[in-house]
Amino acid sequence: MYDEQIAGPMRRELTQLGFEETRTPQQVDAVLQEKKGTVLVVVNSVCGCAAGVARPAIALALESDVKPDRMITVFAGNDREATQRAREYFVGYRPSSPSVALFRDGELVKMIERHQIEGRAAYDIAAELTAAFRQFCASEAAVH
Repeated sequence: MYDEQIAGPMRRELTQLGFEETRTPQQVDAVLQEKKGTVLVVVNSVCGCAAGVARPAIALALESDVKPDRMITVFAGNDREATQRAREYFVGYRPSSPSVALFRDGELVKMIERHQIEGRAAYDIAAELTAAFRQFCASEAAVH
């Protein structure tokens, strides 16, 4: 488990963007079992690729005019049970941190794993996320 003095600022990078922290399995389930609308899930981490690429990419992507309905985050290494529960929804994907998942009406429609984050520029990942938002979140808004 990481010291909260280290993890706290990394958590705040996402909560300041509007993410809701889900620190228990029950909190994760409460959001992901709704199966309505779009939800962005970020498995946050203390690693360098989370700090240098993933969180900056997410911040850039959220500058888009199209965004998910809800955004939640779990912190790998600290919120272990919540992280494990979130990963149970990532069917077909191995545990990875950081990682980013987009759900639409309860279905996983986009997954970006650590190996797809490492070595890439934040702008490239932001563009990939923005495209996913436009594809899955914009059409969701048009349906409702």
